[in-house]
Amino acid sequence: MKFPLILLGILIETCVCTRAECSESTFKAILASVPESSLNYVAHVPANGSFGDAASNVPFPQNATMLPELCAASVNMKTSQNTSYDFGVFLPAHWNARFMMTGNGGLGGGINWLDMGLNQPEKLINWGYRAIHGSATAAKTIIGAYYMGDIQYSYYASCSTGGRQGLKEIQLHPETFDGVVVGAPAWWTTHLQTWTLKQGLTNFPDAGPGHIPESLFSTITDDMLHQCDTQDGLLDQVIGDPLACNFDFNQLLCQPNQNKSACLTAAQIGTAEKLYRPYLDPSQNQLFPGISLGSNAAALSTQPTGLGIDFLRYWVFNDSNWDFTQFKIGDVALADAVNPGNATADNFDLSPFLERGGKLIHYHGLADPLRAAESSQHFYNQVYRTLAPRGVQIDDFYRFFFIPGMSHCMGSDVAPWYIGGGTQFVPGISHSVPGFMDRQHDVILAIMAWVEKGDMPDQIIATKFRNDTDPQHIASQRPICSYPRQARYDGWAEPGQPSSWKCLL
Repeated sequence: MKFPLILLGILIETCVCTRAECSESTFKAILASVPESSLNYVAHVPANGSFGDAASNVPFPQNATMLPELCAASVNMKTSQNTSYDFGVFLPAHWNARFMMTGNGGLGGGINWLDMGLNQPEKLINWGYRAIHGSATAAKTIIGAYYMGDIQYSYYASCSTGGRQGLKEIQLHPETFDGVVVGAPAWWTTHLQTWTLKQGLTNFPDAGPGHIPESLFSTITDDMLHQCDTQDGLLDQVIGDPLACNFDFNQLLCQPNQNKSACLTAAQIGTAEKLYRPYLDPSQNQLFPGISLGSNAAALSTQPTGLGIDFLRYWVFNDSNWDFTQFKIGDVALADAVNPGNATADNFDLSPFLERGGKLIHYHGLADPLRAAESSQHFYNQVYRTLAPRGVQIDDFYRFFFIPGMSHCMGSDVAPWYIGGGTQFVPGISHSVPGFMDRQHDVILAIMAWVEKGDMPDQIIATKFRNDTDPQHIASQRPICSYPRQARYDGWAEPGQPSSWKCLL
């Protein structure tokens, strides 16, 4: 089973013009020094060209476009007799001596869980952490040989599963990257996937009188917006701080003679509360946070997703006949014990990464329906509680940002959300933020400025383009603030201008 990854070299400032020929013979010669590697293909891409494998790439079904002139190569790394992973490299004609890597989304690489088979731990290890580290190590060898020069700085940027991969790498191998940007990381793998299953079962059609039909989802989210919107000083269809909103579920309760299509019964309110509140064990310890108030209707689901079902069925229980409706709270402890692929990124002692000068930017959308935003807050808090008692100033190497109104990794109907992060996509944008290619607006440039110049990012200005499709027209911009500060509207200026907002505690 192969796990494709993508690695990118990007042009920012410097031109390193000495390079090898973009040919099979070049790469086969280079890979002779990389154990267990073989070349899949190599291709030259002209300036403004496109490249990818969209037709066969399930999680990334679009080719990269508007590329600079570059050499593209794909490499296979063998990890056992019948397992391997693929990674790709983009090698620009004009290189700036930087290395940039990105990771996967979802389950990575378009993997079909059913086709993976059972009892194949080597494949799980590839997925859990080995493919990322092996790809980074091999790619650095390729880059150094291709350009006949040294990499000056190494970076990583990705979201979701890619966020988990980045955190896992700096925990296991703090020397790999100088700067890391992770969005909505799926770091707590064993609890995230069991929570995903529990969420679907909570509102399963067989849940009885407490079942909430899809027709009522918007009733719930609309009322959350009604109760929580103005707490940031502006009525704008964006909940700036859902964690601080004292939402009253009772306001959803059906009154006598009220149309039942626009309200909830007492039993349904009980179900809604379970979906938005933390998942607790019998001792009231938190197993996973609840979803944020105002997260879109996808968070309410009436069915468990395959992510949770198959994680337990194939990777924890190793039983293709396991019945997901029999899930019980003790299965979380079993998942922890098995920890498939050792994927959970829960080593909160990031001091080795700090000590070698590493910098970490971490962000999460507050309207994320797939990864509870508070799971990122929990990760930050655990790092803080691990290192602060030793006298470590966390802000010196780790900045965390909530992005109000943003869904999973990207997107919002109304809120500014685009910061040029890993997996963020707006048609017509090949990189950075058009018109604002600077560290104040682009999270990749922000991590570079922090690593290379010591410019710490207190805030990053998020952008909302018109209809999320027109990069030539900006609908609004707003600062997102390093945690625990939050953006507050000044009450009188144009709300679409970032200067109208201040980052305050």
